[in-house]
Amino acid sequence: MRDGFKAYKRIVVKVGTSTLTHANGQLNLGRMEHIVRELADLHNQDIEVLLVSSGAIGTGANRMGMKKVPRTMPEKQALAAIGQGALMHMYEKIFAEYGKTVAQVLLTREDLDERMRYLNATNTFLAILNLQVIPIINENDTVVVEEIKFGDNDMLSTMIAGLVDADLLIILSDVDGLYDRDPRIHKDACLQSEVFEITGDMEENSNSRGIAFSSGGMLTKLKGARICMAAGIPLVIANSSETNVIRRIIAGEKLGTLFVPKEEKMQARKKWIAFCTVLQGKVKVDSGATNALLNKGKSLLASGIVEIEGDFERGTVVAVLGSDGREIARGMVNYNAEEIRRIAGRKSADIEKILGEKDYDEVIHRNNLWVKC
Repeated sequence: MRDGFKAYKRIVVKVGTSTLTHANGQLNLGRMEHIVRELADLHNQDIEVLLVSSGAIGTGANRMGMKKVPRTMPEKQALAAIGQGALMHMYEKIFAEYGKTVAQVLLTREDLDERMRYLNATNTFLAILNLQVIPIINENDTVVVEEIKFGDNDMLSTMIAGLVDADLLIILSDVDGLYDRDPRIHKDACLQSEVFEITGDMEENSNSRGIAFSSGGMLTKLKGARICMAAGIPLVIANSSETNVIRRIIAGEKLGTLFVPKEEKMQARKKWIAFCTVLQGKVKVDSGATNALLNKGKSLLASGIVEIEGDFERGTVVAVLGSDGREIARGMVNYNAEEIRRIAGRKSADIEKILGEKDYDEVIHRNNLWVKC
C-alpha cells in the first residue's frame, strides 16, 4: 500500500509538542525548519498540505519561564493566548522563506458538532486549499472548555483528515511508531510496521503520556488510528527526528507504523456522525435489534429499544448500546428522548397512536447510522 502514497494529492501532517520543542520547552527551530521545508516542497509538487500543529501552550509556558504546564484551565488558556501568536509567527516566517502563504485555523469540537458548521468548516478548508494556501490548524485552547475539547491534536488531526477527505495522515512524534511494548521500559520491544486491527492489548500496552509540555501519548494516537482506519484513510506514525521523514514516507519507505484502512471510504455524513459529534445520550437495544443492526443492515426501530439514557432532542446523535451493554453504533435520532421512552418496545404502527403523530417509522434511519465493526 505504501507504494501508492506517491500518487496522493491531499495530505494532513500532525506535529506534536515533542516534535516542536526541546526537552526544556524551547522551540526546536531546526526541526521546525526541516518540517516546513518538506511541506513546502510537497506543495511545489501540487500536493495539497494541511498542517495540524500543537505547541501553543508549551510555547506560552516557556515564554513565561515555566518548567511545566499548569493544571488549571484558565492558566492553560492564558498560556495558549501567549504562545499561539508566537508559534504562528515562527511558522509564517519560515514558510515565507519558501514562498508559501499560510492560514491559521483554530477549532473546537463545537465547530464540528453541528452538521451545518461541519459543512461550513469543510468548505472553508477547501477554499483555503484552492487558493494554494497551507492551513495551519490547532485547537482553540484560548476559549475551549472540557465539554468541547478534542482532547489533543492527535484526535483533531484525524477529524481534519476525515473532514477534507485526505488521502493520507502522517503523525510525527518522538517515537518510531507503535511497538508491541513500551520501548522506554522494554529494550526488546518490537516495532510494528503495519497494523490491520487495533486490539485491546495494544491500547493497554500504550497507556502512557508524552513529555511534560505535551497532552498526548501513544494511546491517543491509537484512538485516532481507529477513526482513520474506519474512515478509509491510511495513517502513518513516525519519528520526526528521521531525516526527510515526510518525503521518505511519501516515497513509500517503510518508516514508522502504517495503520491500514478499510478498502471503502466512509460516506461524509457517516464520518460526521461517527467521529465529529458530541454524544447526547444512549439508547440500549435488545438482542434482536443488535443482530439486525450489526449483521442485516437494518434501521433502528422502536420495537428493539429497551432503555434510554439522557435528555436529548430530535436530530442529535446518540450512542446505541447492544444487548451486552457495549456501544455498537451511533446515530441521529428522529425522536427526542421522552418520545423514545414512550414508544420503546412498541411497533412502528403504534407510534402515531402513542405520540399523536408519526413523522418516521424508524427511531434512527440506516442512512443516519454508523455501525461499529
